[in-house]
Amino acid sequence: MSRLLVSFSAFSALSALVFYLAGLDIVRTLSPQGCRMSWMSPSYVLQSAFDETWSPLAKRYSLWLYREVGWETGELHGSPVLFIPGNAGSSHQVRSIASSAARQYYATPFQVSPEFENTAHKALDVFALEFNEDLSAFHGPTLDAETAYAAASIAYILSLYPSPTSLIILAHSMGGAVATALLPHPNISAIITMSAPHTLPPARLDRRVDALYADNQPALLDDPTPILSLCGGATDLMVPSESCILPPVSGPYRRTVFTSALEGSWTGVGHREMVWCHQVRWRVARAALELTAVAGAPPAERGLVLDTWLRDGHTLPPAVKDAPKTLDLRTAGGLETLPTGLDLVLRDPHAARTYLIPFSSGSNTTFVLYVRGTIIPIAPRTPLPLRASVFLCQNDRCSALAPDVLKLVPNPVIGASFPVPDEGSDESEGVVVFEADLAPVPDGALVAVRIDDADGRGWIVGGFVDAEEVDSITEMFGTLFTSVSIVLSPKALRTRIVITNLLSDALLVYRLTPTFKQPAACAEALFPPLLQHTSHPAETHYYPLASSRPIFLHTHATGPYHTSRVRGLVLTVYSSGEDTCAVESLALRVDWWGTLGRWGPRYASAVASWAVGIVALLLFYVWGTVDKGGHTPSVSAALTYFTLRTLPVLLPLSFIISLLPLPAGLWLGNRGEALFAVLAPLLLLVATGAVGIVSGILAVTQWVMGRIIRAIGLGRIREDQSVRTTRNSIFSMGLVFALIFLLVPWQVAFLGCWIYHFYTCAAGVYIPSLPPSVSPSIPLIMRRSPTPSSPRSSSPPSVPPSPPPGVSSPPSTHNQNSHLLLLLTLLLPLAAPVLAVWVRTLISAGPGAPWGADHNVLCVAPALLFVERAGAGERIFSSRSRTLLSPRWGMLVLALVAFFVGPRATYVVSEVASGALGVQIVVNMVPWLRGWKWASRRGG
Repeated sequence: MSRLLVSFSAFSALSALVFYLAGLDIVRTLSPQGCRMSWMSPSYVLQSAFDETWSPLAKRYSLWLYREVGWETGELHGSPVLFIPGNAGSSHQVRSIASSAARQYYATPFQVSPEFENTAHKALDVFALEFNEDLSAFHGPTLDAETAYAAASIAYILSLYPSPTSLIILAHSMGGAVATALLPHPNISAIITMSAPHTLPPARLDRRVDALYADNQPALLDDPTPILSLCGGATDLMVPSESCILPPVSGPYRRTVFTSALEGSWTGVGHREMVWCHQVRWRVARAALELTAVAGAPPAERGLVLDTWLRDGHTLPPAVKDAPKTLDLRTAGGLETLPTGLDLVLRDPHAARTYLIPFSSGSNTTFVLYVRGTIIPIAPRTPLPLRASVFLCQNDRCSALAPDVLKLVPNPVIGASFPVPDEGSDESEGVVVFEADLAPVPDGALVAVRIDDADGRGWIVGGFVDAEEVDSITEMFGTLFTSVSIVLSPKALRTRIVITNLLSDALLVYRLTPTFKQPAACAEALFPPLLQHTSHPAETHYYPLASSRPIFLHTHATGPYHTSRVRGLVLTVYSSGEDTCAVESLALRVDWWGTLGRWGPRYASAVASWAVGIVALLLFYVWGTVDKGGHTPSVSAALTYFTLRTLPVLLPLSFIISLLPLPAGLWLGNRGEALFAVLAPLLLLVATGAVGIVSGILAVTQWVMGRIIRAIGLGRIREDQSVRTTRNSIFSMGLVFALIFLLVPWQVAFLGCWIYHFYTCAAGVYIPSLPPSVSPSIPLIMRRSPTPSSPRSSSPPSVPPSPPPGVSSPPSTHNQNSHLLLLLTLLLPLAAPVLAVWVRTLISAGPGAPWGADHNVLCVAPALLFVERAGAGERIFSSRSRTLLSPRWGMLVLALVAFFVGPRATYVVSEVASGALGVQIVVNMVPWLRGWKWASRRGG
């Protein structure tokens, strides 16, 4: 191995380590998790009546009913809910949500809570599917089986209740894909998914998974059933959250809520933590309880329930009857008019009063109010008594001022981590934000703020702010290595900043560093500066600005293989306006460590696919050398040639291709974005180094295994054992094909194929040619090309003398075997996940369980036939085709597919690889058939 190749291998290993460490650091820096652990007293009742009469999958899967021990009886007494787990998930994952639902509905054991008495609400009968931790993300037939079983379970559950009965579905991870596949269904009232990928499969190793996602798209776009998707953001390291966002639609209810914006949560949530994080689980449980009261209502009304209990502040809350509509200043009492331009600031108010705030001149036409209490209907879960109402007044008559923004935002504690590790936000935390744009301002109008139920706790800050935005025109490339400064107004209650030219993408992380006038003074501020980053209509992140520590801005508005392209950062700074705690400026630049952490998990499949493409280019070069009559170069020599001759051309070419506006499903899925053009050369270097590492490992393990084989005598064979007739070859290969067709998936045969070929390479045994009196084995790949001038003789061709048994194979043959082994090794990870699915199914459900394995013999037949000939000591790369019809062009096609299609649709790589190997077999079959027929006639 050359020094250059060793350098590339070291670079690849170092890059993998950097990507891994940067990815792990995301949870600490980009999106820390603050979740309180949930507790419960679970029990599970097996639904034994749901047997094979309902579904043939009953032997493989099961259905359970959750019951909170000591709080509810074992009988059905409420409205049904079905929980669908995801990849490697369990029915027990529902326990946190189901426990919360029971303890919210019952105030004490078996005693209904007063807020649910004499209402249409019902307790929840929470059923959960048990899929035995199937790896559904990797295998389409497994998803199909889970969907079929879920559909049958719904029919069984509904049979236990009087008609008509509706059912709520809760789904986690890949269970979201299963839940969507159940639509349309007349008895599903709503679907709530958690950390579910809706638009892009997380593992794209099976064409049938992609097919299921394509089949789900019409339901996502058109089905009237309300669907709400909860996303954990950057903290979810298993599912990129850009694929968790539901596609935009104009008709049916579709809502995406990030936990970083979920009111009362305000934290990133990991993939597995999503089902037990207390700040999330009680809200999901409450939404399900509230849905029972509107099960028969129109979909829009069910959507309002979801908006009420799973709010992120991006939409206004539903109107409530209790909110005051008018105010008469003549009878209000306790009136106080503020001087023009003075903000309303109330610390610990003790009495009910009405404050009149006149308009100031200029562009300050947006009224902003912060309340540490309640503005109906928005408040923390356990609010302070303080309540505020906002009115627009003219001539002593006031009507309720309609807000443009009304939401709950966090109020982090100065000096403490946000969110608080292992605890998160308390149910009493939060500040209500009210914003209303009054332009044009009516003549003589005033804004009235009415204060009620004041008991000396809480505070209120309000006033007019500039409706215009701070528009910072910043070039994208200017933030790559230097900081851009954004100057802010010192005493504004709210400042909105729009940076128009910056790219907003999941592959980018920005570092934002605030500069304060007096940071220590923020400890005394009522509402220390809070930064809101809104990157998508569904995604918002909050960051305290009470210190000069950097903030890491990120988004999931778009990402690789998504069609949308988003530019611009929208930032909003909220504060109580104290001059001593004012933010003077913000310094913005790209954070490369966080950016690298975002690249790794999104392009792992691209590196794997491109590694296959590199090996395909190696085989194209090697095959061309053989076609020209040369000896087969070793893997090390071919890799050295590639790094010295081919790679210097590919690096600039990959950069140029990245600048082309290709469709989102091709290349690296960045649609020609110039900023990401550098990704292609970087990944190409990493993939080249990865191939070097794999080839080095194979060389070492072959040498070790070869020594072991020779030490125990397996490397020596008798000449009579090498004689294999055509009938024996056909029988053995036919038996393997029958096993694939009837019993095992082709991925199992592929693993066996790799093991057998690894043994062939390690043993390095030369199988002697057959004597003239023995029929040759099937030459699926021709051993030697006949010269055009050689006439067809009436006797078999002469056979070179055979070396003694146990002699190692010639270098050219061994090199060919090693090249094939390298290709099979890099294809093996693409088949291994489905193999794991098969093994897990055998262990959990037994061999008799129905399982949709892939029994397509054609997927593995070319590799089996190549390996069979290699094991017979034959040269697997023919030198007879020296025209443009050489099978080596199949390797070039494989390389193109691996580079352009493989990163998005990795399963296509193994399919095309099988076809490329099959071309060699097909090209050589016709000449062999002619020779076989001639030999048969002479023998007859």
